[in-house]
Amino acid sequence: MKSFSEIDTTSKRAARAAGYSWGISEEVGKNIKLLEFFGLPGIKNLIYFLKKKKLEKFENLSLITADNKTTKTKFCPLISGTSFLDQAKSLENLKEIKFNNIAFPILFLPFVSRASELIGKRLFLKIDKSEYLLNFNKKIYSNFLTNDVIEFADNVLIKFLNNSDSFTENEWKELYKLSEDTFVEERESLKKDSAGAGLTDND
Repeated sequence: MKSFSEIDTTSKRAARAAGYSWGISEEVGKNIKLLEFFGLPGIKNLIYFLKKKKLEKFENLSLITADNKTTKTKFCPLISGTSFLDQAKSLENLKEIKFNNIAFPILFLPFVSRASELIGKRLFLKIDKSEYLLNFNKKIYSNFLTNDVIEFADNVLIKFLNNSDSFTENEWKELYKLSEDTFVEERESLKKDSAGAGLTDND
């Protein structure tokens, strides 16, 4: 089994060899390592994407808006993802962001996961019919359970979720009341029986 360090380094070199800057390539290395850590097919999608890049030109999306559309060709997932990560703190005010026609969207996903950690909010990501809940770059919950390559997505949606508890205030009070059963009222007899409470020193 390949180490995450090997995955990071080799993915970075492959991206650099494909013509990306060292800065973008560094991001690719981190992202493929992250995808493989979460059990998603990062290496497989990267291989297909880099081969496709030799034959097809992808559009670079630099400035992210609420609704990002391309009619010429597909958005490059690496440039688009880097732009999203760089602008994440200002983009959260939009609440919801849409993209159409992103190439190999699995490669876009880890940028969104890392943005979740950066801004301290959970993010919901929908890639056509596949849904992902990104939890501060610690966990990914998804209904995407295959190991397939996804060459492009017609529609990608990102929602910024407000941080909130999964329980009500009454449920919290009820739990706290149950926890009070562990509190023992301190009595004078307990003080005398406890270690070090004697009146004489035998040492």
